[in-house]
Amino acid sequence: METMRLTTAQAIVKWLLAQRTMIDGEEVALFAGAFGIFGHGNVTCLAEALEPVQDDLPMWRGHNEQSMALAAVAYAKAMRGRRIMIVTSSIGPGCTNMVTAAAVAHADRLPLLLFSGDTFQHRVVDPALQQVEVFENPTVTVCDTFKPVSRYWDRISRPEQIVQSLPQALAVMLDPATRGPAFFALPQDIQAEAYDYPAKFFEPMVHYIRRPGPDARDIDAAAAILSGATKPIIIAGGGVHYSGAVETLTDFAERRGIPVVETVAGKATLVHDHPNYAGPIGVTGSTAANAVAEDADIVLAVGTRLQDFTTGSWAVFKNPNLRIVSINTARWDAHKQQAQAVIGDAKVSLEALDAVLGDYSAPADWLSFAQAQIAEWHSYLDSWKGRKQDGAPAYAQVIQVINELCDDDDYCLSAAGGLPGELTMGWRSKSVGSFDSEYGYSTMGYEIAGAWGAKMARSGDVICWVGDGSYLMMNSDIYSTVMTGHKVIFIVCDNGGFAVINRLQVNTGGAEFNNLLRNARHERYFHVDFASHAESMGAIVEKVEQLEDLPAAWGRAKKADRSYAIILDIDEYTWTEGGTWWEVAVPEVSDREDVRVARAEWAAEKKHQRVGV
Repeated sequence: METMRLTTAQAIVKWLLAQRTMIDGEEVALFAGAFGIFGHGNVTCLAEALEPVQDDLPMWRGHNEQSMALAAVAYAKAMRGRRIMIVTSSIGPGCTNMVTAAAVAHADRLPLLLFSGDTFQHRVVDPALQQVEVFENPTVTVCDTFKPVSRYWDRISRPEQIVQSLPQALAVMLDPATRGPAFFALPQDIQAEAYDYPAKFFEPMVHYIRRPGPDARDIDAAAAILSGATKPIIIAGGGVHYSGAVETLTDFAERRGIPVVETVAGKATLVHDHPNYAGPIGVTGSTAANAVAEDADIVLAVGTRLQDFTTGSWAVFKNPNLRIVSINTARWDAHKQQAQAVIGDAKVSLEALDAVLGDYSAPADWLSFAQAQIAEWHSYLDSWKGRKQDGAPAYAQVIQVINELCDDDDYCLSAAGGLPGELTMGWRSKSVGSFDSEYGYSTMGYEIAGAWGAKMARSGDVICWVGDGSYLMMNSDIYSTVMTGHKVIFIVCDNGGFAVINRLQVNTGGAEFNNLLRNARHERYFHVDFASHAESMGAIVEKVEQLEDLPAAWGRAKKADRSYAIILDIDEYTWTEGGTWWEVAVPEVSDREDVRVARAEWAAEKKHQRVGV
C-alpha cells in the first residue's frame, strides 16, 4: 500500500484540500477557506501546514475567534450549507472564544469546522500555558466545553485516528438531519507527530448533500390530514432554503391556494408581493400572518424547528381542531407537538405529498382572507414613510426608506436586539433568499462578523443592520471587511443601549433599570462617536441627522469602493406593532402594581397555550 509520511497537522490539511463539491454545475473546493488567529497551540504545526497551501485554502485573519467563527457560520448560511469554512484557535481563551459561535451553528443547523489546539497528551509539562486544570480528571481540558454545542466532537490522541474521524465529521456536517458544528481538539504533541498515511486517504472526493425521501405511509397520512383542511397554512422555515425547495413549495401553494407564512429563518421564501404570501408569523411577525394562524385548522410546517418565536409560545394557533403536519429532515423537529411527521428532504417530501394529494385546493375565500390581511399589513408599513416623528426616527421609518431604495439582490443581515423583530416585520423581500437574521441563538455580535462572512459568499451588496449594543460588543471586523476587500454597508442604529429589552422590562411591569445607558449606573453619560470609530477602522462613514438625508447617503454608500457606515440615532420607544404573545416569566408576587397587572395578562394569554395536540 502506498503511504505518505506526514505530521497529523499536515495530513489534516491535505485531506481538507482533497474534499470537493459541485456548486451550480462547477466543481469547487468543499472547504472554501479558513479563519484563524495563531497562538502557541496551533502556530507551530497547523499553521506550518496551512502556509504552503494558502492559495488553495485561503486563510483569513480576523481579530477575535468568536467573530471569525460567526463569519464562518454566516458564510455557511449564505451558501445554504453547501460549502464550509474552517476556524482554528490556540489552546486557551482563543479556544473558548469559539464556544458561542459553535452554539450558533448548532442552533441554526449550519456546518462549521473548528480546530483548536489542546494540551499535551504526554502531560509531562502540565500545566501548560493557558491550561485550565480539572483536579479530579486530568483528561478534561477547555476543549470539553464544546461537547454540548457540537454535533461531532473528537480529541485526536493518535495521528492515525483522523483517517476514521475526519470523514465521519464531514458526514455529520453534510447530512441535513444532523448538520451543525464539528469540533476537533488537537493536542500540540499529536499535531507534530508523523505517521505513514495511506495515499488513498488524500484522493479527491466529490461530496453532495443527500435528499432523504419520506416514508410513503407518512405521506399518505399527511395527505389524508391536509385533504380535509378548510383553512390550511404553510409555515416556511429555513429548511426550505437549505433544501432548495422554494420553487417546489411556491408551486404547491399556488396550485392549491394555500397561504404561506414565514419564520425568521424562512423569510424571503416568497417575495413580499406574491399572492400567496401572508407575512412573517409569530412574536416578530405580522398581524396578517398571526390572524391567519389563529384560524388555521391545518398547519403544514416545512423545514422549521417551531421555536417559541414562531408559535407565539404555542399560543398563536387558537383553532381547537388544529392538526400539524411537519416535514423535516430531523426526526427531533418533525415530531414536535405530536405532529404527523414526514421525515425527509423538504423538496422531495413536498413532491411526494403533491403526487398523492389529488386535486385538493383550499376554499378560495381562505386565500382571499389572507390576501386582505397582508394588504392591511402593507398599508400599515407604508404609513411609516410619511409619519412625522419628534426627535430621532423610528426603526420602521429607516427600514422602509432603505427597503424601497435597495437593489433586488441586496442581502439584508441582522441579529439580536430590536432589529430582528423590526426587520422581520418590516423588510419586504424583493428576491428569494435575500435575508439573514440570526435568531436561532439570538447572538449579539453576529452582525458585523456575519456580514463579513456573508459577503464572501454573495456578489450583491450585504446590508448589515447593527444596533449600538451589538456594535460595542463586537466591531473589529469592520476593519476585516476593509482589509480583505469585502465591502459591506453598515447601518448603525443608536438607540442609547439595549432598548428592546428595556421595552420588555417595562411591558412586563418592571421599572426601567440597567438597559438604556442613561439609566444604567454611571458617572458620565455620553453618546459614543460611532462615526469616528468606524472611520478609524477604514470604513467610509456618514452620520445622518435627518431621515430625508438618508436616500442620498444610501446612494453614496452603494457607489463606495469599500465598506461604508451610515450612523443614525433611533428613537428608543417607538416600535413596529404586530407580533403576538411571547411567554416570559412574570413575577407571581410583586410590590409593583404594574407587575401584578402584567402577571394577570400573562395568565390570560397562557390559557391559549397548546400542550401537545
